[in-house]
Amino acid sequence: MSIKVAIIGRPNVGKSTLFNRLVGRKVAIVHDKPGVTRDRREASAKLRDLDLTIIDTAGYEYSKENNLERRMWEQTQKAIEEANVCLFLFDARAGIQPYDEHFADILRQSNKPVILLANKCEGREQENSIHEAYKLGLGQPIPFSAEHGLGINDLYEALIPFNKKYIKVNIEEKNEEIERPLQLAIVGRPNVGKSTLVNALLHDDRMLTGPEAGVTRDAITSEWCWNGHKINLVDTAGLRRQSKISDSLEKMSAANTKHAAFMAQVVILVLDADAVLEKQDLTIARKVIEEGRALVIAVNKWDIANRKEALDQLNYKLKTSLTQVEGVPTVTISALKGEGLDQLMRAVFKVYERWNSRIPTAPLNQWFADMIDNYPPPLGKNKRRIKLRYITQAKTRPPAFYIFSSNPEGLPESYLRYLTNNLRETFDLRGIPLRLTVRKTGNPYDDIK
Repeated sequence: MSIKVAIIGRPNVGKSTLFNRLVGRKVAIVHDKPGVTRDRREASAKLRDLDLTIIDTAGYEYSKENNLERRMWEQTQKAIEEANVCLFLFDARAGIQPYDEHFADILRQSNKPVILLANKCEGREQENSIHEAYKLGLGQPIPFSAEHGLGINDLYEALIPFNKKYIKVNIEEKNEEIERPLQLAIVGRPNVGKSTLVNALLHDDRMLTGPEAGVTRDAITSEWCWNGHKINLVDTAGLRRQSKISDSLEKMSAANTKHAAFMAQVVILVLDADAVLEKQDLTIARKVIEEGRALVIAVNKWDIANRKEALDQLNYKLKTSLTQVEGVPTVTISALKGEGLDQLMRAVFKVYERWNSRIPTAPLNQWFADMIDNYPPPLGKNKRRIKLRYITQAKTRPPAFYIFSSNPEGLPESYLRYLTNNLRETFDLRGIPLRLTVRKTGNPYDDIK
């Protein structure tokens, strides 16, 4: 187990910078623009011998209306409720602001332990702000710089008492073999229902949702378990066409989404049933396949769709525009109503199993010999028939194969497609990328003089 630590504060005080500092890598987007973080984000961290779960939160912006700011604050409240201890950041350069005092009142009312951090203390000019912070009533402020790592030792000392209070090590659990979680990313265009799908799967309002386009900015990972399988479920920002992106923050969000998708093992591409596999959807799908990830297509908003028209369009686009991978699993769902979710997850684990497939050498080479007998390779560049000797599986995730030949020059792509399509059909490898590479075998007489 670990100490759950929530990072709290008004916008632009350095919460995401501190989050990245403690986690040890640039996970959260950091930008000069206030209010970049909207969802609460969790990640594991280790500070010396302390195991931590760090929660990054949105900056506090009060609103009585049922708008995006109100929903952001509700996510921050949930983070405070879940945390064992809160790290309250204020900007020592700017001094104590009214929002800092209002936030301090809320934290005192929550009865949660609070560690007060005076961030951006790179010089002596911030001493007045540090003394002023005592009026918040949250104890002694720790001079800190999230950007430069100053004050980390003091933060460690402040967290030690919580380690003794909350952590009970179970030796039997430590000795058990730990199943590695499946990395599952949800991607798609803006406003197709990605965050709604994540919330439906988790049975929790974990992600911010709403009618506004582009609500999600960061790629947010949630630990989840489905039918006994551990999953890291990643919600991502919507991807628009590259030519339409001019804002630097949106560029960072798009880069963050692509990184999350390319680091995943299985990617769910969410489509709007009223506009299935449009140009941007196809661009995303092709990128996922090129990176070697397993792909599942979820057609969302099925409860309000023109079903026949949507299915006809989907099947046509799959046959004509996504020919790189035959048999991509497609599942119709309604994230809002929670329909089709079990079917979607079964498809995810089926394609994940194929993605991890390893074919025994004997049946693989028997299939290879049959393919060559049925359709021999054509003549090569030197007008001699190309001799393909044997095939071996080099790796999995995705399955990759080496074909060895003494004279592979001039083997056409059409012949490799013939082998790939038959390999996919024979060994049930539909819906995943396959890699076939022809390699030249050495001449055993080359070293004889």
